[in-house]
Amino acid sequence: MESAGVVQRFTENKKSESSIDEEKSVHQDVHKEGSLDDVPTSTLYTRLRPYILASLALLILAWWISSTIMKNTRHRWVVQTLFAWAFILIIAFRFIPNRVIADPIAAVWIPAVQEPWYKLPYRTRLAIGWLCLLGIVFGSAFGFKLQPNTTFGDRAINVLGLFVFQFGFWLTSKHRSHVPWPTVIVGLFLQQVIALFVLKSGAGFSIFKWIATLASDFLNQALAGAEFFFDADTIAKHWFFVNTLASIIFFIAFIQMLYYLGVMQWVIKNFAWFFFKIMNVSGVEAVVAAASPWVGQGESACLVRPYVDLMTESELHLTMTSGFSTIAGSVLAAYINLGVPATNLVTSSVMSIPASMAISKLRIPELEEPVTRGRITVDRGLEDQPANALHAFSQGALFGLVVAGQILCNVLTVLSLVAMINGLLTWIGQGFGIHHLTLQLMLRYVFYPVTFFLGVPRAEILTVSEYFATKLVANEFAAYSSLQTFMMTSAHPLSLRAYTITTYGLCGFANLGSLGIQIGVLSALAPSRSKVIARIAFSAMICGFLSTLQTAGIVGMLL
Repeated sequence: MESAGVVQRFTENKKSESSIDEEKSVHQDVHKEGSLDDVPTSTLYTRLRPYILASLALLILAWWISSTIMKNTRHRWVVQTLFAWAFILIIAFRFIPNRVIADPIAAVWIPAVQEPWYKLPYRTRLAIGWLCLLGIVFGSAFGFKLQPNTTFGDRAINVLGLFVFQFGFWLTSKHRSHVPWPTVIVGLFLQQVIALFVLKSGAGFSIFKWIATLASDFLNQALAGAEFFFDADTIAKHWFFVNTLASIIFFIAFIQMLYYLGVMQWVIKNFAWFFFKIMNVSGVEAVVAAASPWVGQGESACLVRPYVDLMTESELHLTMTSGFSTIAGSVLAAYINLGVPATNLVTSSVMSIPASMAISKLRIPELEEPVTRGRITVDRGLEDQPANALHAFSQGALFGLVVAGQILCNVLTVLSLVAMINGLLTWIGQGFGIHHLTLQLMLRYVFYPVTFFLGVPRAEILTVSEYFATKLVANEFAAYSSLQTFMMTSAHPLSLRAYTITTYGLCGFANLGSLGIQIGVLSALAPSRSKVIARIAFSAMICGFLSTLQTAGIVGMLL
């Protein structure tokens, strides 16, 4: 009996060791397939995983074929094809080694392009980059047919304005000798490419509009929860306190759940690799800049919550600049309802992604080594390990409440401060016979030369510059509302060229109210960096403001 017990224990130990070895083998297989270290998985799921993913890929393929054939959905074939095949390829490359594609490309790319390119002196490569940039700028300005009431002289002013803007950023740079010119050149080049792709091709606009609509619909799901506490009439009023803060809380909770599942780690790592290769920026900079047009300035910073406390000054500046230079998908529908063309809104936000990177790096170049530069390892961003995805969602909701509270307090105080300043200016102005002296009125004349370099017709410069002043002092919603009212009621509305440039130039969150939002969000995410955030926030707002104006000027080259 004793020997039988020994044999039984020995057998159980062997089974236990076999089970451990099997789990180790499964863990190693997960590594080989590119999954993250901390993603929990079971032996049963691992065995069934190929069949599950293969079935999912076939289902997506069937959906793509059906939606392409059906008459009601055939018109959106470009977006459907991009969506379906992106997921099919993602699934396929869970089993197909990357070297199947990477090795043939590398065999041609490295000896034919990469090695000869980097053998050239740095100044020679920089000169080639400048020539390519000049080529696409002048090609965009003078290579397309003129639109009605536009001259090549107007486009020449747009080109001049682009160079004046860049010279101004360089002149005010914090470290002029450390400006990463390759990053600046590539950023400006991509801005031109996106403008051509979206404005001159129907496929480009269809893709970007679909992405913006998807993000807007997702954030609007938070209104279902808000309606439970209020009512449908309150939601329809679009109160900031109800709609916007509800979306922020929901989004942060959802992101924390994605961190638990390992999705955000995968996204950040891949974005970091792509933008490191293209623009030589860090992973957090890449993710925030790319996400800002779809999820907004507050939510985009939450995408990289675990790293905000470790960001350098340059990274924090770029994070805020990208948020100021775009609008969120959640407000896209509101501006479209005002009558602003959706094409202008989508294109402006997308073009501002590389522009904000280039401008921010001109203003405050990187002097340190970012933690997330190049290949990165991403954790879940949670101090206390949640029990499951629902627990992670709940923890994220509580943190979202803290962030929403800070945003509310900062917006309230900043806007009240602006009102106080306007009241003081009005009182002082009355002593000189000026009865409505405000920040907007003063900035109207300050922005006159800036608006001139956007190629706005001379007779309309002062009117357009006032809308830009309204956006900076109040917000873009007030500016768009005033613009649409003017266009409908005025006997002499803006010309098509002036109107288009204005709608592009207003498309961004760069205003004093958003300044409070940025400081509130980032200070909540990184309390130890609050002093740095407050010190560079105004600079980032101005850079974001000018990013959207630069985008408007580039669009003027194509009008």
